[in-house]
Amino acid sequence: MSGTDLHFRTRDNGAVVFRIETENRQRRLDLRQLAVINIRSGEIKPHGQQTLTADEIAQMQSWVEARRTELQTRERDDIERLIDQINSAAQWFQSRAEPSDIEAVSNRLLLSMHDLRSTLVKKQVDEADKD
Repeated sequence: MSGTDLHFRTRDNGAVVFRIETENRQRRLDLRQLAVINIRSGEIKPHGQQTLTADEIAQMQSWVEARRTELQTRERDDIERLIDQINSAAQWFQSRAEPSDIEAVSNRLLLSMHDLRSTLVKKQVDEADKD
């Protein structure tokens, strides 16, 4: 690990970065806000008048890359779970759903499935056109 200890509080689209400080008279753990990171752009904005060291910038850039990889993995896992959920929903509708259940969700579900199907078909056509 590097010389500076940082804490990354994740949030939508990035993180707030804190410097962990233990060098104080009470020997308490203090978190001082250091920067804000935008995960999409990779932008690192120092908080207030904070000065970032080269080591801290490197740690933050490393965190951005690791976080992007983690989020991509989660997205793929979410899609795999969605496939399972669609199969479970089909089984539920076939075997246990009451008419009132079907009435309550069928239009929204059908529209969502139509939107998903249209998007997938368009992407597949775009990919086939590239080849």
